Amino acid sequence: MNTRITLIIALLVFGFLFYDNVLGTGETSLFLARKFVDLVDWIAFWR
Repeated sequence: MNTRITLIIALLVFGFLFYDNVLGTGETSLFLARKFVDLVDWIAFWR
């Protein structure tokens, strides 16, 4: 992955977080963070 693609992905992620927290309620970011933690726990279990 080159620098340009990395910057585009980072801008998309930060744009989503900004939109969700400022213009929304922030619930979507919290939901995705909780699901990510569940995924990491599930992967660690099967490791």
